[in-house]
Amino acid sequence: MSNLIQNSTPKHDGFYMPAEYAPIDKVWMVWPYRTDNWRQQATPAQAAYAAVATAIKQFCNVSILVDADNLQSCQDQLPNDIEVMAMPSNDAWARDTVPTFLINDYGELRACDWTFNAWGGDYDGLYSPWDDDDKLAERLCEQLAIKRYRTEGFVMEGGAFHVDGEGTVLTTRMCLLSPGRNPHLNEHQIEDKLKDYLNVEKVLWIDDGIDPDETTGHIDDLACFVRPGEVVCLFTEDSSHPFYAATQQAYAQLCAMTDAKGRRLKVHKLCCTKNPVTLPDDHDIVSSDDAKPRLSDDVCIASYANFLICNEGVIVPQYDDINDSLAIEQLEKIFPHHQVVGVRTKEIVFGGGNIHCITQQQPTTGAK
Repeated sequence: MSNLIQNSTPKHDGFYMPAEYAPIDKVWMVWPYRTDNWRQQATPAQAAYAAVATAIKQFCNVSILVDADNLQSCQDQLPNDIEVMAMPSNDAWARDTVPTFLINDYGELRACDWTFNAWGGDYDGLYSPWDDDDKLAERLCEQLAIKRYRTEGFVMEGGAFHVDGEGTVLTTRMCLLSPGRNPHLNEHQIEDKLKDYLNVEKVLWIDDGIDPDETTGHIDDLACFVRPGEVVCLFTEDSSHPFYAATQQAYAQLCAMTDAKGRRLKVHKLCCTKNPVTLPDDHDIVSSDDAKPRLSDDVCIASYANFLICNEGVIVPQYDDINDSLAIEQLEKIFPHHQVVGVRTKEIVFGGGNIHCITQQQPTTGAK
């Protein structure tokens, strides 16, 4: 395709992914519709997506991609100032299917078009086919006239990493070394790919994520950069909590790490829900041969760390849990100059993700 850059990498060309706390022009989302992943014909999930989009719109532009059959329904559920564009998709996880946007010091915008295989392909992927999701980044870059780097044969998703914009990337071994991603590459080779395509110098590896059965341990449910040299980490001291082992291990590992600039990380603890969130008995999710079944009493990956930083706002999941307000209070202390906005997202969690999973930021460009 005309916008495809071949025989080069972002690092070679001076492009990098800025941190999420850098200025954002727009946030992209993809509208949910699958009846075999979302409750009640996806209607409650659509309402939750609309609530997230409306919260984000206070702080930056929002554009939503939707398959043509649901275009009018999507527009009817959203404020007029949220852009809606027709584009085919297999499901609704913008973090992993919308391109990862890159900038350089001259105000130019490019993108990474990662190979996508529904978090594990034929080995342990969550649905099939995934062809429209894998082509979504290419189609969007064509629509926006943005040049892109395609990682043909290298599987990656946006929720699998967080960057600080200053040479450091944070990820998990559970995800990037899983057999369903890149079994032909070892840890060192995967590090080289991350360095080439995100233009970073140092990869910080956490061993395990909290969701081995969904995304195989995406970092964005567990930890993220909040400013240079500082990270937030999901944490609980309740040994009966399903996330206890992973959060304790991650916190200890992060506290011992330094970033690409040599700074010892300052690690902020963020609470877990008091009670695990589980899929209700009457979930009404239609079973199909094309998607991994969702079963009653499945533990959902309800993490307060799956928030989105968007300019002066931080959009945070809420679960009707006793710790909802505590998570807001903790994040208000971590982000003293931001407005922390809670959105009820249990319906999104029932489908396997959360606010960060369903959004992808497009950075503001401009010469330094």
